[in-house]
Amino acid sequence: MTTALTRGRPDAEAVRSRDRNPGRTPGALRRAVARNLRAHAFLIGALLCFALFTWYPMVREIVMSFQKVRYGETHWVGFDNFRQIFADPEFWPAWKNTFEFTGIALFFGFFAPFVTALVVNEFRHAQGYLRILVYLPVMLPPVAGILLFKYFMDPGYGLFNQILEFLHLPTSSWLTSPDTAMLSLVLVSTWANMGSATLVYLAALQSIPGELYEAAELDGAGVLRRIWHVTIPQTRLILSLMLMLQVVATMQMFTESFVLTGGGPQGSTTTVVYMLYNYAFNFDKFNTAAALGVVLLLVLGAFSAVYLWLERRGGEE
Repeated sequence: MTTALTRGRPDAEAVRSRDRNPGRTPGALRRAVARNLRAHAFLIGALLCFALFTWYPMVREIVMSFQKVRYGETHWVGFDNFRQIFADPEFWPAWKNTFEFTGIALFFGFFAPFVTALVVNEFRHAQGYLRILVYLPVMLPPVAGILLFKYFMDPGYGLFNQILEFLHLPTSSWLTSPDTAMLSLVLVSTWANMGSATLVYLAALQSIPGELYEAAELDGAGVLRRIWHVTIPQTRLILSLMLMLQVVATMQMFTESFVLTGGGPQGSTTTVVYMLYNYAFNFDKFNTAAALGVVLLLVLGAFSAVYLWLERRGGEE
């Protein structure tokens, strides 16, 4: 009799489980699975794009660096390609030019966007216009903007030398002299790329609580002291991250050298990436170019590893 009476009643454990998970009905479960499937589909699409356009070329480059193509057939040659690039007389000067460009570009390209962001952040009524003005060089096609500077820096009829003559100042050879070519490339690169960094710094500055500046003003801190004791500590993570990104970007400089100087004059602007381009497309040595790319990858990877280690160590302290 008891069995007959309780046969139609739900099991007590099932009731308790349903009470603990009231939304886990079969329909809700199906909707949750469908929603997750759509999310995973988008995620898989992004992963496939990374795999196809980033990871596969990287792996392919590493494989090619240990191969040679002879008479249409691919052969494994070990480290012969690496020996060839290390024996090239242009190898070490190219690294010297690359580090020189990186050092000078960091001096200008790291501080100029931050100072520009500080100035723009002080405006209250024209920030939108100033943001567009600062970001405008980034929106221009890179080659078009660089060619514009090639006209400006022409030693004969260039705008820059005309301005110097008007001010009764000595003119410059700009791109045609080994002494000034690298600095000219740095100026062009800084102008073309500082807009993105400026907007990142500006966003970081606007996230700083205003109470910190008010407290510093009450303590009698001037502008420089407020920047040193409030602004820089509050944006330290952004500054360190942008430093790493700028080092990686400047060590891969190619467009400015290719368009403005062609690696000259006298090889003074031949960088590692420009040398890689010559191997691949001028000398038809794609495997040697791949070996040089692997060397650059190892150098940048080592720098990134050291940066992450220092950041982790600084965070623990």
